[in-house]
Amino acid sequence: MPEGKKDRGKQFRQGLEASSIGLVFPIAIALGYLWGWGMDKFFGTSPWLTYIFAGFGVIAGFVNLFRFAGRDGS
Repeated sequence: MPEGKKDRGKQFRQGLEASSIGLVFPIAIALGYLWGWGMDKFFGTSPWLTYIFAGFGVIAGFVNLFRFAGRDGS
C-alpha cells in the first residue's frame, strides 16, 4: 500500500478514536446513574447508590480518557 494511503488510514482511525471520547463520557455516566437508580429502587436506599454509581461513571469516563491520551499513536 502506498505511504500516502497508509497515513490517511492511520489519521482517519485516530480521528474516529478521538471522536469516540465525546461519547464515552455521557455513556459511562448514564450507565452508572441508571445502575445506581435501579439498585436504589431495589434496596430502597434512594438517592445514595445513584450518587455513588454516577460517580463511578465519571471515574470510568476519565479512565478511558487517560487511556486514550496515553497511547503513542502508532
